[in-house]
Amino acid sequence: MIAIIDYGAGNLRSVKNAFDFLGEPCIITGNSSDILSADKVILPGVGAFGDAMKCMRDSGLVETVKTAALSGRPFLGICLGLHLLFEESGESPGVKGLGVFKGQVVKIPDCGGLKIPHMGWNSINVTKNSKILRNINKEPYVYFVHSYYIQACDRSIVSAVTEYGEALDIAVEHENIFALQFHPEKSGETGMQILKNFIVL
Repeated sequence: MIAIIDYGAGNLRSVKNAFDFLGEPCIITGNSSDILSADKVILPGVGAFGDAMKCMRDSGLVETVKTAALSGRPFLGICLGLHLLFEESGESPGVKGLGVFKGQVVKIPDCGGLKIPHMGWNSINVTKNSKILRNINKEPYVYFVHSYYIQACDRSIVSAVTEYGEALDIAVEHENIFALQFHPEKSGETGMQILKNFIVL
């Protein structure tokens, strides 16, 4: 069973619908016992970093999410769920993230007349041998909605980048933890293959 964490930061139903389409049992839950007993865990999210961390604190789920991420069981962060795994974000100065990974979240540079937020389809370049980004096209197109991106201190965990004015880190992979800036549940066949890869981990 896959647990999709409900901490009040949205983007839950579309993720569940994708797994329902793939025939994989999953639940949306904010219950710590359900989360910690699940076979796999997903941390979704949309909105602002600071608001999301407040929702998670108010829900009493900060330690639950960190425990789930470090449990050795497959853990997937999506969009804001990627950002929250890091230490801090320029979007919400002074607010601590989960700190699972060292690094920060920074605003996409305003250059070349590119629109921010970065919204829509863009190709990605997979930069390491990846369990979750396998069996997809060499430079697949996926769907983004974001104004901020990660800067990981440990470059070895970065599994994909995209070009948007400059190269942006948009995915990480380390041991059991996988996290994506883009929305696989909204990324067509490529996204479905990525979710299938997660299912069979």
